[in-house]
Parts: sequence; C-alpha cells; structure tokens
Amino acid sequence: MRIDLPIELVVFDMAGTTVSEGGAVYRCLRDTLAARGLEIHTDALNEVKGMDKRDALRVMIEKSSMQERLLPELEFIHADFVERIIAFYATDPTVKEMPGASETFRRLRQAGIKVALNTGFSRDIVDALLTRLGWVNSEWIDATVTSDEVERGRPHPAMIRRLMDKLGVTDPEHIAKVGDTPADLLEGKNAGCGLVIGVTEGSSAREVLERFPHDHLIGTVAELPALLGV
Repeated sequence: MRIDLPIELVVFDMAGTTVSEGGAVYRCLRDTLAARGLEIHTDALNEVKGMDKRDALRVMIEKSSMQERLLPELEFIHADFVERIIAFYATDPTVKEMPGASETFRRLRQAGIKVALNTGFSRDIVDALLTRLGWVNSEWIDATVTSDEVERGRPHPAMIRRLMDKLGVTDPEHIAKVGDTPADLLEGKNAGCGLVIGVTEGSSAREVLERFPHDHLIGTVAELPALLGV
C-alpha cells in the first residue's frame, strides 16, 4: 500500500532497524549486570528494549532484589556497559547496516525527504557506530540525536522534537517514525507523528509490535521507499 500523506522527515531507530548487530546491545546489558552478580532474564530485557540505556539499567536494577546495593553504582555500571558496547561495535565483524538501509536513505533524500537517526544510545556509542558504518557526514543522513542529548529518552518524544528543531520541520503529522521496539512505536505516537511504522525483522517479533500503536508493519527498512511511493 502506498502512502499519500506528505512526509517531510523519516526518523529511523538504529540498532535492530538500520543497524544489524545481532542483539549485541542486550547481551552487553545482561553481561554488565551479570558482572555485578545480577542475572537478568529475557523477559526483563524485552521490557526495556529501545529505552535510554541508563534508564534500562536502572529499571532492571529497581525490579531486582539487589537494588539497594546496585542503584548507587548506576553511573559506574552504565560506564561499564558503554565500554563493552563500544568495543563490540568497533571490532566485531557482524556489525553492519541492515540490508537496504543506505539505499533507503538515498531514495528518501532524492525524493526530498529528510532522513534522521535517533536511538537509546548515548552520543559516544553512536559516534563509534557511525564511524564503523561509514555514516559520519553521510550525504544521505541529515541529523542524528541521542538519548543523552535530551531531557528524557523514549518513549518520551523529546528526541523527535529535537530533530524537528534541527531540521525545520514544524508539523509532526509530516514525520514518519520507524523502529523495531515498542518504545519506538510509543515515541512516534507520543510525538504525534503522521506515520508510525514498526520493523518486524529486528529485535521485536511482529506479534509483540502488533500490540502497540502503529500505522504499518514492514519486514525491513528496505520496504519503506515502496510504502512511501518513492
């Protein structure tokens, strides 16, 4: 189905949506807490997908029996996570763009649609990832924003609002938000985006995303140009 709503900006999530990294972010979250003696189950990880990673660590600690000991160490625990994920993104051969991501960016930009990336990562992680993918100063990416650059991360709409300010987009009805987690879909809904699109071949299954606000579900971002008619 082609979309007739005029879209000025598409805001893409990174890990699991435009970046293939095999779920490394969730392994690193688990490993970081395991190093402190806290074992995290898959259900707990699923609840924090797409969130700011400091917030994700805090939520998992708060729901554990170790919160009194670990919460005071949150900043150190987050720093450990950052170190682990940056090392992975800088060196692991499995890190690459999702199939068709750059081509999707190119087609959108050539159609006059702005392209932005947002993420639950902090800026230091994103810079390492952009460097690894060769997306630094890409002619196909207009802006990026990270969760530590705004007052609140997903599902709050602050990152999308920051991108609107950066790129001169005044009406969220002309924005499409694309991501692979419930937090992405809720972020798009909370921002008032005209289109909220879930990606089902990332970290969240179709049956999970179906339970959250969305206008369309697609397999990968490679399907987006056809959906938008560009």
